[in-house]
Amino acid sequence: MSHPQPSVARDPLPQPQRRGRETAELILDAAEDCFAEKGYAGTTLRDVADSVGIRIPSLYNHFPNKVALYSAVLKRGISPVLDLLTVTIEESQQGYPDPTRTISGVMDWLAQHPNLPRLVQYELLAGGDNLAPLLRDWLQPAIARSLEVLETTPAVERWRPEQIPYLLLAFFNIVVGHFTTSALTESWTPTPPRSKEGTVAAARFYGQLVETLLHHAPLLPQTDED
Repeated sequence: MSHPQPSVARDPLPQPQRRGRETAELILDAAEDCFAEKGYAGTTLRDVADSVGIRIPSLYNHFPNKVALYSAVLKRGISPVLDLLTVTIEESQQGYPDPTRTISGVMDWLAQHPNLPRLVQYELLAGGDNLAPLLRDWLQPAIARSLEVLETTPAVERWRPEQIPYLLLAFFNIVVGHFTTSALTESWTPTPPRSKEGTVAAARFYGQLVETLLHHAPLLPQTDED
């Protein structure tokens, strides 16, 4: 006697799980937009739920509260940047990462999530005490890894140790500022800053600029305090 073949209906988990992941991504997309536009304090879970077209109880199935949702947005946005910096160190062919490749990789990711720079800058300028630890949790590892990258480059020979953090700050402002000032610069840049062409062209230039600062900047004289 042949045995009946199992039907798909007997194991419904894969499809609901897939729908659940898709809904979670839609929630994260909407939350990223809302947080970037209104900031953490100005955004409500109802704003996010309405943007997705779901009810708040459905949102709670994925994220228990606004802090958890905000943390998930930061994790999704910043973790790939941290992973990219790790890969550039591990795959370096010359003892230190290729600045142009690194900048291009970071900007390519941010171009896919252009609201992330706005979100981070918004909260940093707002100075929210409640959010400061949360921002540090996600930004500090990326900053630490970035400093690690810089310490493997010729910059350590051309800049004094206390100047390296300022060098990183300059790179951070260049890359983040490309996206946060796009509305201002769109009228006088050759291509729209947030377009694919504009991002590629800017990444190429910023990579050259970073290369110059790392490798070709004049050796600075020691100060009297050194």
